[in-house]
Amino acid sequence: MSIFRRPDYTSDTTQFIEQLKAQRPELEAEQRQGRALLWDKQLRRNEQQEFKEARVAQKPYVYQTQPT
Repeated sequence: MSIFRRPDYTSDTTQFIEQLKAQRPELEAEQRQGRALLWDKQLRRNEQQEFKEARVAQKPYVYQTQPT
């Protein structure tokens, strides 16, 4: 045992999360499902290229009205 070793410490937040996961073991699977809905998507390279090509350049001052 090292003389420099600190006693094990867990913050209140960590304790709360561990307790929540113990009470609701399905919580992590639900989080992964929610993430998959919005973030875990396969990107198609040809669609990405089309989006880049279709982009319209923004004017330097976007609030300038067109002179008539």
